[in-house]
Order: sequence, then C-alpha cells, then structure tokens
Amino acid sequence: MELNTTIDRQSYIPLYVQVKDSLKELIDGGGLAPGEQLPGEPELCRRYDVSRTVIRQALRDLELEGLIVREKGVGTFVAEPKLREGLFQELTGFYGDMAAKGRPPVSQMLTQEVIAAPRKIAAYLRLRPGVPVVHIDRLRFVAEEPIVLVATYLPAARCPGLEAVDFTRRSLYEYLESAYGLTIARGRRAVEAVPAGEYEARLLGVKKGAPLIQLDSVSFLSDGTPIEYYHALHRGDRSRFEVELLRGILAVHE
Repeated sequence: MELNTTIDRQSYIPLYVQVKDSLKELIDGGGLAPGEQLPGEPELCRRYDVSRTVIRQALRDLELEGLIVREKGVGTFVAEPKLREGLFQELTGFYGDMAAKGRPPVSQMLTQEVIAAPRKIAAYLRLRPGVPVVHIDRLRFVAEEPIVLVATYLPAARCPGLEAVDFTRRSLYEYLESAYGLTIARGRRAVEAVPAGEYEARLLGVKKGAPLIQLDSVSFLSDGTPIEYYHALHRGDRSRFEVELLRGILAVHE
C-alpha cells in the first residue's frame, strides 16, 4: 500500500488531520509494519508539501493514539498493536482471555506465600484481619514482552497448598475449579489510570511515570462469597480494554 499524500487545501478539515489520516490509513492497511520506521519530518514535509508544524501535530496525535512511537535522536516507528482485552470478560481471567486469542501468557512468579491478611485485603474478602490468605505476585508476559504486574489474594482455608503451585504456564481460575471446586461466578472491577513507580517501571520495561492501567477486582462464587482480590497494573502503551454495551444487557467484547 502506497502513501497517499494528496492534501485538499480547500477542505474544512485541518491540514494536520489530513496528514494524520493519511499516515493512519497507511499503518492500518499494512503499508508499514510494526517496528518499521516512518520517513523523517523533512521528508514528510516534502511529500505532503506542508510545514513542519503540520507534520509534528499529525505525528503527535498518532503517538497519543498509540499508533507510533518516537525515539529522540533515532526516529519515528510504527508501534506494536495493543493487546485487546475484555474489561468485563467471561471471567476466564487474563490467561484464558489471551489463550483464546492464540497468545497464552507466561508468568514470572515473584511471590508465593501465606500471609496474615492486612486490613484492606481482609475487607475485600470479608475476612477478619490477620486471617491467613495466599498472596501471589506475578509478572505476566505475552510473546516474551512484560504486559501486566498482578498481585492476587485468596483465603488460604479455601485453597490449601495453593502457595506451592507453579502458575508459570497455567490458569489460576482453571486450577481453582479443578483442584478445589471453586468456580468464579461474577466479579466487580474498578479501573484507574496511574503513573508507573520505579518498581513497576523496572519490571514492565517502561519509563518511570509512564501511564499504566490499574485494575482492582473482587471475584465471587455463585453464593456471593468473595474468593479473590487482585490488583493489576497493565502497560498503557500495550493494553486496550473494550466493553460492548447493549440496552439492558452487559455483553463482553473480546
């Protein structure tokens, strides 16, 4: 697919928007592959016959949309496509969601232990503070790229021995169901944008202060008993959450 550099100077559409749409069409159509470098600003100015200000605004908008990445002193490159996840999944969890798309994740186990439930965790799980809970921290990779850092807490009494199970390449939800007969029936999630701290930035391979998508979730059994609380930090540059809403119905879009 070739770059269409035609600019309509009589149009009400601003020049930078026309340039942005032209480059976006090229990227979306596969004319430039992820990781491929775009022409430099002077070359784009020449091809479109517009000022550098117009080109810079177009590139800035494409960067904000996550379609390109700009490396100072190096150049501008097509970004890797974001991983699509259902914000309200069919409660298969991150592993099931990615595996269904043919990209099963791999987890680096950071922490697996039984601890006394802190007051905040106990409140989410409707337990008394100090009651034993299983705490699991995982750094999760898709195609060898770190995508999400997640901390999970479950009542130890409902899943004895869970702290010793290797979840490097398996689904926590599948194991809860097969080993303990615990089936997640519903969940409640809160979403928030947060900046990466030094610890999160190092593990996720982003700069300190980079945007992350924070998910706080409580999962429930069919009788309404909370069985899991997790706190997840997804890379904002690699994650895209989608929800499809129908009148009177919440439907999952994955």
